Amino acid sequence: MAKDKVTIRTIGSTFPKTEVKTSCGKLTLPDEYEGQWFVLFSHPADYTPVCTSELISFANRREEFNRLNCELIGLSLDEAHIHEEWLADMEEKFEVNLDFPVIADEEAELARRLGLIHQSEEARTERATIIVDPEGTIRLIDFYPIEIGRRVGEVLRALDALQVSDENDVTLPANWPDNELIGDDVMVDPDEARERDSKRQLHGDWWFCHRQL
Repeated sequence: MAKDKVTIRTIGSTFPKTEVKTSCGKLTLPDEYEGQWFVLFSHPADYTPVCTSELISFANRREEFNRLNCELIGLSLDEAHIHEEWLADMEEKFEVNLDFPVIADEEAELARRLGLIHQSEEARTERATIIVDPEGTIRLIDFYPIEIGRRVGEVLRALDALQVSDENDVTLPANWPDNELIGDDVMVDPDEARERDSKRQLHGDWWFCHRQL
């Protein structure tokens, strides 16, 4: 495994251009998904129970991701033939279609460039999710401990929220579109709220102001 220094990517940085070997052949990222969103999700290891449950959950909701113009791609340090065998086993045992690519990052090249190598155990990647926009910009980074599987519905919610925010130049509250206080309303910048533009149907005080989309 390569011993290069780990690079920690941050939200707003450009996804590093890398040629990767996957269960579906070689791909160049982020070029492969130019003009599309993609979710890269790393898992600690193939043939493990939590990771198995996660890939199946992603597969079961793939159509929802596709409706948001988003592709899925997995990643771990396992070899490509191990990925292929594992995916085939899951398809047979659980009757699920797992035809999205899973990166075989055997030398940890991409994982190191993204900061996904577990700091205390270099034999595996972190359980992480990265959302990348159509311009190749990293928009979300999320980490989970090895003991707990991620909630795929939250990845979808965040993806949807990012797209709504981009398209309408707004910010969104906690749990959007089901916020406990304002439902599916969007937030209004305090400077805009101070102007109290009645045409925007603003509600609340200047520091917590919202409107319908």
